[in-house]
Amino acid sequence: MKYDFDLENRKEAGKKLARKILITVLEVIVVVFLGYAFTHYGMETFTVTGQYMSPTLENGDEILVNKMSYRIHSIKRNDVVIVEQRGSEHNYYSVERVIALPGEQIQIKDGKVYIDGELLEEKYDFPLMENGGLALETVILDEDEYFVLCDNRNNGEDSRNANVGNILRDNIVGKAWIRLNTAELISNLDGFAKEKADKKEEKEAK
Repeated sequence: MKYDFDLENRKEAGKKLARKILITVLEVIVVVFLGYAFTHYGMETFTVTGQYMSPTLENGDEILVNKMSYRIHSIKRNDVVIVEQRGSEHNYYSVERVIALPGEQIQIKDGKVYIDGELLEEKYDFPLMENGGLALETVILDEDEYFVLCDNRNNGEDSRNANVGNILRDNIVGKAWIRLNTAELISNLDGFAKEKADKKEEKEAK
């Protein structure tokens, strides 16, 4: 019996081609899936609009948001987070700093923050607040609520304002992670110290 090597070779070549096509299709599916997962559940970019987080973040700053962080870790005091503000007409996003955690009591007296009746030793040299808003009276947070403040505390809206109020856990999109402009971790930024140093230099120059 004569063996048809050309036919066998064509069959083998066809199998190799089919494997290559299958591998390519699977690779495309994986890339599309990872891209979707990265965009919807991993990282996202956000542009700061306005001066309400100055001097930590300025108008136009591009930041990378870590949306996976709070699926692994709990939200902590002083975290800078992206909040989805759900209004009656439309939703919008803002950057805020977490000040009080679920179950805590917060009050603003003489421009300063008190948590459960104790003065909060804050991480940065925030300005005294001219208006305590809703927190002039003690605010008690539920188990899924957070109280947030802007860094530019006398020029921005946050949990002191009735149209913002306490923030639900479900409305926190993720952690503001890196300022892309300078490739710095936002948790390491201390614009207040720089602002203070600049003012000191200006005085010495005069």
